[in-house]
Amino acid sequence: MTLHDYLYYILLPILSFSIVLLFIRFLMGPSIADRVITLDLLITTGIGVIAIYSITSNQPTFLDIAMILALIAFLGTVAFSYYLEKRNKNE
Repeated sequence: MTLHDYLYYILLPILSFSIVLLFIRFLMGPSIADRVITLDLLITTGIGVIAIYSITSNQPTFLDIAMILALIAFLGTVAFSYYLEKRNKNE
């Protein structure tokens, strides 16, 4: 089994199934914090898919896109936690 077979037949189905489960959790999340964490996990899983596509297509440019997406997701999560902290102080 080569690396490409392993990526196509094992890792991509696992990531696809996890995206479906995370999207269901995003829709059913009881609180806003649960939805933000789920959105962060969705973006992280998407970064994994982008990395696999970059490896299989032999285009390392997509890894730069994955890094930028990771930075945006991290900053969004930090900004939201800061917002929740300020909101709890005001209440």
